[in-house]
Amino acid sequence: MFPLIRGWTDVQRSPEANLRLGLVLTFVAGATNAGGFLAVGSYTSHMTGIVSSVADDLVLGNMTLALAGVVCLMAFMAGAMCTAMLVNWGLRQRLHSSYSLPLLLESVALLVFGLFGAAIAAWSQVFVPITVVLLCFIMGLQNAVITKISKAEIRTTHITGLVTDLGIELGKLFYMNRSHLTQPVLANRQRLRVQASLVLGFLVGGLVGALGFKHGGYITTLPLAALLWILCLRPLLSDLRSHAT
Repeated sequence: MFPLIRGWTDVQRSPEANLRLGLVLTFVAGATNAGGFLAVGSYTSHMTGIVSSVADDLVLGNMTLALAGVVCLMAFMAGAMCTAMLVNWGLRQRLHSSYSLPLLLESVALLVFGLFGAAIAAWSQVFVPITVVLLCFIMGLQNAVITKISKAEIRTTHITGLVTDLGIELGKLFYMNRSHLTQPVLANRQRLRVQASLVLGFLVGGLVGALGFKHGGYITTLPLAALLWILCLRPLLSDLRSHAT
């Protein structure tokens, strides 16, 4: 198992490793977002929609809902800030697991979400708002990880940009070039495959998350947390061995 995932979360990166990690994280984000909606009735990765809802609620005088939207936005931002601090600290310490630290924190948060599902269902008025904030924090945390790793080439928790880039490349692909043009319009087929793969990963993750929450409930988050742990384990073990010697 370890040779298969070697380098996926290590500080030594390659475009292939970035794509593989991006696909896994896109899958996790899709599953968490879709499953979280079935659990708490709210999508938590879509900050554009949340900011728009804040504006609508302010105009309509729904101050409580507007405040809730602001808190969700701040939670997402706090997750991204947390990733930046953890990664930069890890890089300063020259840790192999610098990029793994936020993912470990995400796995713990998913574990908490899954284990306390019964309490969320029983005390919905208290725990559902807290859960929404937690999920927003998770999304910000994860999106910042792959954004930082790939130098903003890959994002995982929302697909608006991915679909836009996919549409641009498809427009180039189907553009009818005239034969005499010296600089024809050509699609970047590699970028096309990457964007299509990430969109598909989010969709598959959403299907798995929705089906899992529909039939299994909150326990569905546990395999997602375990998947993140497996991805992070190799660089963590490398750091432990280095400090032991």
